Amino acid sequence: MFLYIKNIPKVSWSSEKPLNLKPKFSSLFFLVFGLILFGLGEGLLIVSFAGASPWSVLAQGISLNVNFSTGIITIFVSIGVLLLWLPLKQKPGIGTILNAIIIGLMIDVCINFVPTPENYINQVLLAIAAVLIVGLGGGIYLVANLGAGPRDGLMVGLQKKTNLPIALVRGAIEITVMSVGWYLGGIVGLGTLLFAFGIGPAVALGLYLVGKIFSN
Repeated sequence: MFLYIKNIPKVSWSSEKPLNLKPKFSSLFFLVFGLILFGLGEGLLIVSFAGASPWSVLAQGISLNVNFSTGIITIFVSIGVLLLWLPLKQKPGIGTILNAIIIGLMIDVCINFVPTPENYINQVLLAIAAVLIVGLGGGIYLVANLGAGPRDGLMVGLQKKTNLPIALVRGAIEITVMSVGWYLGGIVGLGTLLFAFGIGPAVALGLYLVGKIFSN
């Protein structure tokens, strides 16, 4: 059952080392493809107008209490999350850097070219699809093993420390972040709740599907 998956699958295109600066083409290809899907999902969630992801809610909440924009706060939060990697013995790789660049570009593409559905039901359906796309993209780029993004690295590190299922660890992180952001004044919508409760199972499903499809 995919909800109980605890390990990142290894497939033929997985990099042997996450800190590999000259990965094989297949590893880099699937890394970029996974990040494109991840960014597409994040962008579609924003476009759905049903609520942003928990980390964006956190950035909004903090920005309301300090004299910095939501974008600047997002950068600070990413740096803060990377600092949390130290006690978890996580190390950044190519994927860590490309994470911020590609996902940011895809979010802008969605905002500029994808219209918001006029019907509320369609907005919710788009939000659900967005969470599933984020999960699939996350599964693909994590399997590439070229370094997780700041938030996924935190998830992987905590999973190794606790030996709890990935779905539970990711869900706990997202719910905690959402709660803090909401307390600070960030805007929470149905899409936020869908992301917070659904991203853990979605990433686990993505990992499970990649492992099944590409297993040797």
